[in-house]
Amino acid sequence: MFTGIIEELGTIKKIERGTNSSRISVQAEKVLEDVDIGDSIAVNGVCLTVTSFATTHFVADVMAETLAKTNLNELSSGKRVNLERAMRLGDRMGGHLVQGHVDGVGTITEREKLDIAILFTIKAPSEVLAYVVSKGSIAIDGISLTVVDVSSDSFTISLIPHTAAVTTLGFKKPGDTVNLETDIIGRYIEKLITRDKGENKTDLSWGFLAEHGFL
Repeated sequence: MFTGIIEELGTIKKIERGTNSSRISVQAEKVLEDVDIGDSIAVNGVCLTVTSFATTHFVADVMAETLAKTNLNELSSGKRVNLERAMRLGDRMGGHLVQGHVDGVGTITEREKLDIAILFTIKAPSEVLAYVVSKGSIAIDGISLTVVDVSSDSFTISLIPHTAAVTTLGFKKPGDTVNLETDIIGRYIEKLITRDKGENKTDLSWGFLAEHGFL
């Protein structure tokens, strides 16, 4: 589990491509401070397992399913990536609960400077947009962000200067892809209200939410 607060920008050092998988070597510094074999590190929002490491980099395997469902298949040597270690119990929750399990890939369609902020419009698959709500949380390439608005095929987010300076979104442009992970709470609520046989909807009410521990 992660928080969506990026710890550092790493650099892809090397990629070994197999038939249906890849092995990536990521140059880093901060996330290596207490790393061990088997640890989880989110790379552009994708939870990967450390298989080996040295003083300046770590190595992780990327399976076929991950390559098919994320933009990690677009990585190449020299590209920068967002890195975050798995959270520890007792850590501050600066962002929101992020699993590192990407729901889909979106495409930046607009980038607009608005005073000190940067407004991004991101086109997303319908199955992802179903869980995106205005003022709700979403992880974009592993970055915890707040949704500004939602339309029929896209949503917008506003980036503050600090986030632009310390994450990959600072240098992304229209046409670039991003990994999207929606807020897990929405998916659990949907599971509860559609749990009856035949996917019959259960009326959502304050009483229902309280009964199932959401209030």
